[in-house]
Amino acid sequence: MNILSTSKASPPAKFSAAVPAAVSAAFMAALLAACGGGGGGTTAAVTTPPAVTVPPEPGAPTLSGDAALDGYNWMNYRRQQAGLSALTRNARLDAAALGHSNYQRLNNLVSHDQTPGQPGYTGATLADRFKTAGYTLVGPFAYGEVISAASDTSGFYHAEELIGAIYHRFVIMEPVFREAGTGVATGNGYTYFTADIAASGGYGPGVGRGKLAVYPPPNQTRVPLNFFSDTESPDPVPNQNEVGYPISVQGDIEANVNVQTFTVRPRGGADLPVRLMTNATDRQTPTKAAAIIPLSVLKSGTTYDVTFTGTVDGVTANRSWSFTTK
Repeated sequence: MNILSTSKASPPAKFSAAVPAAVSAAFMAALLAACGGGGGGTTAAVTTPPAVTVPPEPGAPTLSGDAALDGYNWMNYRRQQAGLSALTRNARLDAAALGHSNYQRLNNLVSHDQTPGQPGYTGATLADRFKTAGYTLVGPFAYGEVISAASDTSGFYHAEELIGAIYHRFVIMEPVFREAGTGVATGNGYTYFTADIAASGGYGPGVGRGKLAVYPPPNQTRVPLNFFSDTESPDPVPNQNEVGYPISVQGDIEANVNVQTFTVRPRGGADLPVRLMTNATDRQTPTKAAAIIPLSVLKSGTTYDVTFTGTVDGVTANRSWSFTTK
């Protein structure tokens, strides 16, 4: 994910990959994202350009100054722009997320795993931490976690940057999720932001069979120009750091997306060179999603036209839409 430090004097940003969501065995499905299917977290640090605070947008939630609340509200704002249901805030998921942010702060690391005996330990795995917090997974269920750590203290900032990181976006924008909890801890020069997202005892409405959610959504304005690929783990564009902002399509958790064509072009221009990400070409991309990442930074104040042709579970799901950059 594109985690930026606020100044050269600030500590380097830290990041960790998103944990795969899990589902009950009865449904035999998994939302694979970011951790390579292994479920383990990573610890990493990179030096990145100074942070640029993203200004509030028309219709956006009012920033409260409570980083956990602002991050939760911002994820819901972006989900609803994409036509997805809002996530209900769950106090038990809040507790799980806050406990993990505190664990990372106390141990000065970024990881989805915890080690017994270490300060702030609440559970080795995400499922363990749910149990500690009193959140019960009842089938069918799905769950996932995304984490960021940066010197910027705004929950709005953390949520926006996580959505820009493609593997993390696949988790945040999972259509069938129903609930979320967020927790923030500050120390060691970082704000640690954790979001735990789930559906238990049944899936949310999703987008439906044969349908897709897209991001950036149709007619979105002020879309970022770039993404620093090296700051997400695993690296979605291994041979290049600064690239254009990722564009994605996503079905419900059990869907199978087949891509025939997926293109983006500036209005009136030629198709941009892109890296196509499908489960067939990139094992970190779930079968229910696909993405393209432009190999050059997008132009400011420009309208881009996107075309997707393909199927979702054998049903034709062609989409054409546009968005405009900052």
